[in-house]
Amino acid sequence: MCATTPPRPAPRVLVVDDHRKIRDPLAVYLRRHLFDVRTAEDAAGMWQLLRQQAFDVVVLDVMLPDGDGFELCSRLHRRENTPVILLTARDTSADRVRGLDIGADDYITKPFESRELVARINSVLRRRGPVPAQIEAKAADTKSAPTQHYAFADLSFMSSTGTLLRNDGSAVRLSTVESRLLSVLLSHPNTVLSRQRLIDLTARPGNEVYDRAIDRQISRLRRKLCDNPVEPELLRTIWGDGYMLAATVNVLDA
Repeated sequence: MCATTPPRPAPRVLVVDDHRKIRDPLAVYLRRHLFDVRTAEDAAGMWQLLRQQAFDVVVLDVMLPDGDGFELCSRLHRRENTPVILLTARDTSADRVRGLDIGADDYITKPFESRELVARINSVLRRRGPVPAQIEAKAADTKSAPTQHYAFADLSFMSSTGTLLRNDGSAVRLSTVESRLLSVLLSHPNTVLSRQRLIDLTARPGNEVYDRAIDRQISRLRRKLCDNPVEPELLRTIWGDGYMLAATVNVLDA
């Protein structure tokens, strides 16, 4: 008997719109066209769903009660690499150009016909290729990062285990987020990194990070580095710009 090819999973679509009379009928229509659809009424709901699973396309309203759609699109483009189709009532060329410049894959103006959105979703999926986003995300998560062993300021750090060794021989285990943050700082010694840059370099798909969270992680990392929190010598605050690891860093054989 010839082996049969298993059917491909339905493309996953996340519809984010605060108007229920738009969101719910659109979800029903997309399901009729064999899409696996989830919906959210605001940015908070969108991030919660993205933490739970990956999507092939996000259909995102520009005007949400708890977030600007253009900024959200930019974050999705940087951190999720998920295709985004913007929905908006504003039909100016400036808005369309802005949306495409920040990473939107397409732009559709309200009111629109549902069949037009289906055509645009299918067009985005064709451009993105045959591999569903959830498979790509899983592959990215399981890909192991290269192990690095750093020596700096009488300390050493092994990125694969998140272990910080002090010069007195004591070992300190860092959290996953602290390890990512320290690895980024060690990869950019004596370089001022803004909060936004640190967010971009440490965030993972589905995990939204904010400025205040970076500040808290910096404070915790300072304590584990035994750096004076009042006048830090190693992990310095550059007021108005960000943070800098002031040290000579050597990369050792792992």
